[in-house]
Amino acid sequence: MSTAHGARARARIEVTAAIKDEARRQLAAEGAARLSLRAVARELGMVSSALYRYFPSRDDLLTALIIDAYDSLGASAEAAHEPAAGPFERWITVCEAVRGWALDHPHEYALIYGSPVPGYTAPDATVPAAARVGLLLIGIARDAHQDPELARPPLADELRPEAERMAADLAPDLPPAVVTALVAAWAQLYGLVGFELFGQFNRVVEDRETFFRHAAGQLARGVGLVPPSR
Repeated sequence: MSTAHGARARARIEVTAAIKDEARRQLAAEGAARLSLRAVARELGMVSSALYRYFPSRDDLLTALIIDAYDSLGASAEAAHEPAAGPFERWITVCEAVRGWALDHPHEYALIYGSPVPGYTAPDATVPAAARVGLLLIGIARDAHQDPELARPPLADELRPEAERMAADLAPDLPPAVVTALVAAWAQLYGLVGFELFGQFNRVVEDRETFFRHAAGQLARGVGLVPPSR
């Protein structure tokens, strides 16, 4: 790689980062629905045509921000995960990492788990980043259910066809009842975090850390994970 080419590549990385940083500032101030490429360009002292060389549309910029947010959340959960611990403790640790990241990044959390952005549809390119936490939780359940004595969650007969379809798509090596419980726990985890972050727990839950840890434990039990004996 020539020196000039390397310098151009570094400059592009730096400008891309500056665009994203300004876009995140606008997300915090105005919300995702009002994100504007022209406003970002104006704040950075760029002409709009120059910014379009980095992000051809608002949706392209939103997609980049969404992938970054999912990757940041996933990286936080993966860094907190302790594979040597028992499955129940691992589950709690990952859930607490999700909550901690959301509290530290409320506007980015709102971007990926808040109200949909009008006129925007997330492309398939967001899926690998969005799946990181879910795959981590599936892996914990998979390790736990290697024990043949571990009780499986109940599964209603009318849900079995859908449970088998989800299991085939998400984790063919796990019992459909476990996969169904995992999907429900995944949704409830983000519901718990969202309720806290967006104020629905105001005047309801005061000791939120203790409450969250207890609720995460209930989700773990619903998936069949067993807390350590004391």
